[in-house]
Amino acid sequence: MKKKIFAAMTMAAVLLAACSGSAAPDTKAEEKQAAEEGTELYVFAAASMTETLDQIKEKYEAENPGIVIVPTYDSSGTLLKQIQEGADCDLFVSAAPKQMNALEEAGSLAEGSRIDLLENKVTLAVPEGNPKGIESFDQLSELLKSGDVFLCMGNSDVPVGQYTQKIFAFYELNEEELAKAGVLTYGSNVKEVTTQVKESSVDCGIIYATDAFSAGLETVDSATKEMCGQVIYPASVLKDSKNAGAAQAFLDYLTGSEASEIFESVGFTPLSK
Repeated sequence: MKKKIFAAMTMAAVLLAACSGSAAPDTKAEEKQAAEEGTELYVFAAASMTETLDQIKEKYEAENPGIVIVPTYDSSGTLLKQIQEGADCDLFVSAAPKQMNALEEAGSLAEGSRIDLLENKVTLAVPEGNPKGIESFDQLSELLKSGDVFLCMGNSDVPVGQYTQKIFAFYELNEEELAKAGVLTYGSNVKEVTTQVKESSVDCGIIYATDAFSAGLETVDSATKEMCGQVIYPASVLKDSKNAGAAQAFLDYLTGSEASEIFESVGFTPLSK
């Protein structure tokens, strides 16, 4: 009797071990799959990238089912502040080097990941029909001096506003005096400036070429390098990213042919393809 009981127990143990052995790989595979499906990448990008990055996000997620990209679009200055205050961010793309430089100086960027991703152009955009007949930055300068135009520009903490200030300096225009004269109004990011031009709330606005394209606005002039410098968009993985590998993979994708084609379609110049 004891032998029969022992034999039954031994057989049960063997069967249990066999069952456990066969289940273990499946469990690990399921855990791996769950982890991959839960990978969310927090991407902070300048507001001027909204339309293009949304297109790229859709393509990338279709090609990489385990990745979900969670974008936040705003002025580069606002995004910088959020990152400095501890917001979750895996990848940052700013509309000017200034904001990226601040993070690099603080040691907040993943080593070796920073690149110059894109170049944009600063343009003078007008509402439909161009009621004021504005033709150039040269003409805008004279109209501002005479008080015969109403211009929208970005705030001073926004890259597009900082480029506008450089244009003012080029033409020896005093922003404070112009503001007091009532010929200036402001937007907290480039999208707000674009909207004011689109709605004909102003006679013109200084925005990026890509935003003018996306909004269907006419541009009458482009600022030269001498007027405001190059408009460079740097990008980098953040040092504290919880998904640094996946973030770097997406950044690499942004430099590839598929993403570059989308960037070029709206007026960006890819710098790292």
